[in-house]
This record gives sequence, structure tokens and C-alpha cells, in this order.
Amino acid sequence: MFLKNALRAATALTVLGAGSAFAETITIATVNNGDMIRMQKYTHLFTEQTGIDVNWVTLEENVLRQRVTTDISTKGGQFDIMTIGMYEAPIWGKNGWLVPLNDLPPEYDVNDILPAMRGGLSYDGTLYAAPFYGESSMIMYRTDLMEKAGLEMPEDPTWGFIRKAAAAMTDRENDINGICLRGKAGWGEGGAFITAMSNSFGARWFDMDWNAQFDTPAWHETLTFYKGMMDESGPKGYATNGFNENLSLFQQGKCGMWIDATVAASFVTNPDESTVADKVGFALAPHKEGVSKHANWLWAWALAIPAGTQKEDAAKKFIEWATSKDYIELVAANEGWANVPPGARTSLYENPNYKDIPFAKMTLKSILMADPQHPTVDPVPYVGIQFAAIPEFAGIATEVSQEFAAAYAGQQTVEEALAKAQAITNDAMEAAGYR
Repeated sequence: MFLKNALRAATALTVLGAGSAFAETITIATVNNGDMIRMQKYTHLFTEQTGIDVNWVTLEENVLRQRVTTDISTKGGQFDIMTIGMYEAPIWGKNGWLVPLNDLPPEYDVNDILPAMRGGLSYDGTLYAAPFYGESSMIMYRTDLMEKAGLEMPEDPTWGFIRKAAAAMTDRENDINGICLRGKAGWGEGGAFITAMSNSFGARWFDMDWNAQFDTPAWHETLTFYKGMMDESGPKGYATNGFNENLSLFQQGKCGMWIDATVAASFVTNPDESTVADKVGFALAPHKEGVSKHANWLWAWALAIPAGTQKEDAAKKFIEWATSKDYIELVAANEGWANVPPGARTSLYENPNYKDIPFAKMTLKSILMADPQHPTVDPVPYVGIQFAAIPEFAGIATEVSQEFAAAYAGQQTVEEALAKAQAITNDAMEAAGYR
């Protein structure tokens, strides 16, 4: 096993000790999500085994994306490892900005990585980032509030049912919102959610000629439905809520339903962190009645090495450690199987210790049904579910999401937001030479 082998192989380095003048230090930029925070708690074990110190730069999601994108595109050299995802990995790999991970040792078992995750983090068959955890999105809901409302959650619900249930579970006097959803500006925050949702309403970002599609009935219905439901049953200030804000609300018992990353399941069911841990059920992300696509995405938070780092070998050792089967065993031994990083390895879902975890089956089902090659009802020229895998998308979608957030906050109408989104997107695509 990698941890045991690394421990034996690193004996000489360990004698030096992390405090030695010869100790090497790597700097890692990561997101402030729970699984990443947990990883930092165990990093001292990696240092003890290898003699390599780790300096963490932990950032909010939007800030992380901005910092690592700026650093790698300008060859700033601030980081030896970056936490990136399925949007960045193939684009940056194609550009030669990342170190290929094509020489991982046999005991790492790269073929154990779920095919959807391995494919999404590769370019032209070469892996450029190793998934720390993988995710889709699904519904997490309060079973007690659903029962109190006299309703039963279908495994495959429609948006119509979700809106009805959200209204029935809302209790303003007791500070309970029927539904909590992302509205925060940022292509990977509220932008990711509304894009995945739009797929389930039959919308798309572009037609086959790269023309923006925000002037269509499907997008108008998506945004109107979202804002109407959230105004009725969502928390105050939902236009500024992202993943972490909604996680906190749900754990405090202030949400009847939350549709978000499957990785959140371990946090909302953890009795040490969640006041409603024993009252949470799970269901597939919704779809509009008569539309086959669901509002679930596919993503991995993964570790990658920027080309040009002077510490490539040390960075690879850390990636091997943090994304290994042994790391999963380490977390399981200390914090239970429910808290291991999910969605990255096939072997986890074959492990008898994990099969009975309440959210395991729904997480895997959601991941497997996500299809980034065919993300929408009508054909599109891009790959990606909650994003379009083209370099220009991040900038365009960040601007578009800002217009949507302004509509959620009542600063402009849905029609105004969509008209601006149409213009922003078409102007950018024309300037980039797509049209």
C-alpha cells in the first residue's frame, strides 16, 4: 500500500525531520470546502513520512478560481499544486500548462479512478489532475418536514413537485425555508447551478453555430421558475448564497430541501456538525415534466501540478498520497466511512464498509447518469454539463451570473437579465472568433 511503501522509502528523509534546513516545502492552493479542510488536518502524516512540508493557501471558491487562473496563465509560480476541476484540466492540459500525471506508480491504481472522473480530468488520453473527490448533484431533504407537509419525495421528482413541496415546508415564523439553492454570482457557484437547471428545462448556452440562446423560451422559463420558487420559499438574501452558505443553513435546520453537490451528504448527516443529521433523505436532481435531462452536474475537485514548478517530484508525492486508496482508509479509520472523500474511485463503491452509507447509492447513481458529452436536450457544440469546456466560458459565465444574481435580488427583471446575457455572450464569442 502506498502509505506503507512511502513510509519505508522515506526513512532517510524522515531522519532529517520536517524542521531540518534541508526539508522541502510545497505550496498548495485549495478551496475552503469541508473535505479539503479535513485533508489539511492529516497533512502532518505526509510530512512525517516524506520530510516534505506543506504550505496551504485556502480560498473561497470564486477567489481560488481567479487566483490559480491568473497564476498559471501568467506563469506566476506561486503554487506547486493547484486545486482545479473538470473545466480547467483539459483546457490547461492542452495548453501545456500542467504536468502530465502519466507516471503514477502501479500501487496507485489509476484505473480504479471512476471513468467519468478520469475522462473529465484528461486531455487526449493523458491525465492532468487527480481527483481528490468527485461529485454530481442531488436533492437533500428533511424527511420530518416532508412528512409534516403530507408529502412523499419521489426518487425521480419533477420541478413542479419540488416547488409544491418547498412551499408546503416553508415556515417563516420558525425560520425554515422550504428550499435553499445557490444564487451567488460566479460561473462555478450560482452560474453552475442555474446552467444545470436550465438543461432540465430544455435550454442550452449555444446552438451548433455558437449563437447564444438566452433569448429562448426555455431560458426564460428556467429563470422565471427559479426566481419565483426562491422568492416564495427560499432564504432571505439567497442571491448571495453559495455552497458553503447553504450548507450552513441546512445544518442549522433552516432548509427543507437543498439541491447541491453530492459531496455535501456527509456533512449534513454528520451529527457533530448537523442539527438534522438523522432527518435527511436523498433523491435525484429534478427534471421538468416531459424533459429527460435532470439538473445534476458532474465535477471533481482535483489536484494538479503547474508546469514550471521547481518541486515536481515532491508535488507528485503529495498527490499520490492525498488521492490514494490508503488516504480513504486513513479517513475511514479516524472519522468513519461516511466521511471519506467520495465519488473518485470505483473500489470505494465496491467496499462492503461503504455500501450501506445512506447516500452512497444515490451519489453513484447521480454521477453515472451525468453525461457531459450530451448535456442538453438539443445538440450543442460543447462538452460539459454546468459549463461549456471552452477557454472563454469562465469569463463570459461570470458576467452572466452577475446579471442573474441582480435579477434574483430584484435589481432588474428576468427579461433584462436575459437580454444582457444574450448580448454579453454573443459579443464575447464574436470577439473570440467563434462567429
